[in-house]
Amino acid sequence: MRSGLLLWFLIINVISYLVMADDKRRARQRCDRIPERTLFLLAAIGGSLGVLTAMNVKRHKTKHASFRVGIPLLLAMNAVLLGYFLF
Repeated sequence: MRSGLLLWFLIINVISYLVMADDKRRARQRCDRIPERTLFLLAAIGGSLGVLTAMNVKRHKTKHASFRVGIPLLLAMNAVLLGYFLF
């Protein structure tokens, strides 16, 4: 179960990073955007590190208070849950 859980967190964080990067690309091109709800859902199911990394690297959604506060809180929740299930 440990390796499966770690694999899940690795995959969901890579996906989360790529989705945030794609949303940034769409914002620049003024295309249809990925809903914030989707980004928060990805963060809530384990991809908060990927979302937070993309926020800082791509400088995307950094002015939104909901992201500045919500994503770090979800990261803390993800860390607690991961620690609980691994140890």
